[in-house]
Formats: sequence, structure tokens, C-alpha cells
Amino acid sequence: MKKVLTTVIIICFVLLAGAGIAGGIYLKQQWDRTTYFENTTINGFDASEKTPKEMLTMLVKAYSVPMVQLNEQGEEAMKISLEELGYTVDESALQKSLEEALGKQKSSITVLVQSLMYGNNFQVTVPFSFDEAAFQSAVNSGALKNERVDSVDARMCYDAENKNYYIEPEVNGTKFADGDLQALVKKQVDDLVAARDPQPDLIIDIPDSIYIKPQVTHDDIELNNLCNIYNHYVKAEITYLFGEEKVVVDWDTIQNWLILEDGNASLDEEAIYNYVIELAQKYNTVFYDRTFETSVGTTVTIPGNLNEYGYLVDEDGEFSQLLADIQANTAVEREPVYSHTGYKRNGLDDLAGTYVEINLSAQHVWFYVDGSLVVESDIVSGSVAKGTETQTGAFPLAYKESPSVLTGGNAENGWETPVTYWMPFFDGQGLHDATWRSSFGGSIYQTNGSHGCVNLPLDAAQRIYDSIDTGVAIILYK
Repeated sequence: MKKVLTTVIIICFVLLAGAGIAGGIYLKQQWDRTTYFENTTINGFDASEKTPKEMLTMLVKAYSVPMVQLNEQGEEAMKISLEELGYTVDESALQKSLEEALGKQKSSITVLVQSLMYGNNFQVTVPFSFDEAAFQSAVNSGALKNERVDSVDARMCYDAENKNYYIEPEVNGTKFADGDLQALVKKQVDDLVAARDPQPDLIIDIPDSIYIKPQVTHDDIELNNLCNIYNHYVKAEITYLFGEEKVVVDWDTIQNWLILEDGNASLDEEAIYNYVIELAQKYNTVFYDRTFETSVGTTVTIPGNLNEYGYLVDEDGEFSQLLADIQANTAVEREPVYSHTGYKRNGLDDLAGTYVEINLSAQHVWFYVDGSLVVESDIVSGSVAKGTETQTGAFPLAYKESPSVLTGGNAENGWETPVTYWMPFFDGQGLHDATWRSSFGGSIYQTNGSHGCVNLPLDAAQRIYDSIDTGVAIILYK
């Protein structure tokens, strides 16, 4: 019985020794293998029986496949790969991680046995390298499908037809700073490539906040205030009438007279008054030297102190009226405010073809109406011998009267002379008929002239009287 037991024991030892040798050989083979064990995954991918190089290829492909799509205002603006964005898997670093994972499955006999029995689940970081230059070249405004549009500030516009200012709203453009877009994209792509598991395509919506906004918007307080100020004056249009000639003061001029300060506006009264002065200096004619073209083709000058005919702008009155017209913000046509007026004018011409011309040297009169000669006649003027010569100068017809009685002299030496047509112009002197004279013209006035009046034949006096109005210029010269 002992012999049998001994034999069994020997056989068991032999079998155990054989099994140990066989087991040792198997474990040695597994320790030296260059592939992952069965039931091994890396980042969720089946790595069974695969080498790190094979897993490298698989992971590089899986992690590089996502596309990045930029959407702008709901439409695709760009679609690009990670590689085109400058993101590439760092294969050297990933290879090292995969090899380390391979080593971990046999870091000890216990781990080795567990790996053989149960497999492994490894999670490795898939590192990416980044090419800044490639990224900036790929991500910029020029790379998007649509052209960029500048933002436009809100602005004040003028409606010429309605004479009104209005605010044209701002336009939001699509330009942006490339750096802002790059920061937006990089942040989300960095998150994508940092994910431990492979990710789907990345869609990035470009937000409105990225666009360069207009600096002035339609609700800008200063812009609206200026618009309201302008509309308070823009319709003012003062048209000065100088006969057929017109001078217009409108918004083109008035806006230069506005003083804008701290959101308020006032009129530059000094500038307006200076304008009135310039207007007066140009169009005033009374009390200024008068150059006159005579009917015989000569030119005479009547000095200002003898030029009592014409127009004189009342500067203070016109300033007040102009100021009121501007503030009324409406259109008006009128003559300037005059302190002295003539009979008729056309621009600078204050005779406008209607005047009585008397050449005292030639003893002759011409009467023109609207440029047409109505009466021409010889005359007899004031006596040279008696010292009652007719006054030279330019004077308005004071009035006319028919019939009339002329008087003169003093209590001891007075006289009265009835006339049919009386037309006074200066200090008791006037034109009238002189039926007591049988002849006119020549040198009669030298010794047998009048008391200063201009004596006319009856028919000439009548024709002048019938056609002349109060205020018509009487121009007398030698």
C-alpha cells in the first residue's frame, strides 16, 4: 500500500513540474507579445490583438475626422478640416502613450494574469499640435463666403423737396476684427480636440456681437437734437425784392448764423447785422454820389449831398425784421425795410427808366417812362442875373397839383402866379406851365429866368403831369 501511495505522489510531482514548466513558458510568451490582449479597448476602440502602431493609425483617423463649420446669419460661411485649421495629431506623443498602455497590461505577473483573464480598458490623451500661422491664414474675414459690408453710422439727411431734415438709420455691417473671430473659433476647436472621446463635426454660429457696430445710432441724442434745431430754421427763406432782381437768404446762409453750444442753438445776431449792413451798402442809392448817363451821351456826377432821390435801408429796422423772419421759419418775399424810398428800381438801378432829366445848360427837358421818351421840350429855368438859379441835383417829385397858385417874395414884395400844372421837387422849386412866355430855351434864363422853377410850355407841362407819379426822380445838372 505504501508503495502505491509513493508512486502516486511521485507521479503528481512529475505532473505538477510539467504543468509549471508549461505555464511558465506560456506566461513568458505573453510577457513578450507586442499586441494588446483580447478584450482590450483604448478610448473605446477595440485594441484586441492590435499593435500600438495599428492603434495609432486608428486613433489619428478618428480624432482628425471632425470638420469645423462656421455659420453666419443662419447660412454656412465656411467648412474646414482640423488639419486646414492647423490642428494635427501629435503622432509621436500619441505613439508613446499607446506603448505605455501596452506596457501597463504586463507591469507585473498579477496584472499580466488579470489582463489575460479580463482584458483592459485604457484611456489615453490624443494630443494635437497647433500651427498658429496656418490657423490665422485659414480663419479670417476673407475666408468666409460672403463679402464684408461696412457698418454705416446713422446720419442726418436733408429732404430738399419738403425742406426738412430727418435721421437716416444706421446700417449694421458684417465686418469684424479677425482676432475676434479667431478667438471664438480657437476656443471651441481647442475644446473639441481636448475631448477624450472622438467628437462629431463642430458647428460654430458667428454671433452678431462680433461685428463692428456703427458708432452713431438713430437714437443718438446729439444727432436728434441737431436735427430738431435745424428743422427749427430750415424753412426760413427771405427773398428780398429789388424790382425784378431778387436776393435770397435761405438755409445755405442761415445755417452759418447758428451758434451751437451745449445742445442749444442761438442766432449770431452780430453776423446777421453785418449782413444787413453789407446789403444796405450795396443797394443804398440816396445821399451817395450818383453817376448819370445823359440823353446827349455824356456822363455827369451828382454829389451825395445833392442826391436826395433813391433808396436807403433802415439797418436797425431791417435787422429786426430779418431776425423775426428767420425765427418764423417760413418763406416770405418782401422789400427791405427802407427809411427812404425811390419811385422804382431794378436791382442797383433806382431809376428803372422812369425819370425827368433837365439839362440846365442846354435848357432842355426829357421825360422817360419805363425807358421810353414821353416828353421832350425846351424850358426856362431860374434866372442867373437875379440869383435865383434852379438847384442842380436829384430829387423826388414831392406831389402834383392842378390847378395851383404859386406864391413867393415877402409882405412888401410878394407875388402870386396861377398855373395849371404844378409839380414841386425841391424847396419851392418845381416844374409848371408858363403860359405868359412866348418862347423857351436858348439863353432866356440868363437874364429873364424864373424864380427857380422850371417853366414849361403848356402842352409839355400837361403831358408830363398826366404821366408822372409822386416820387419820380427829377435830375437836374449843368
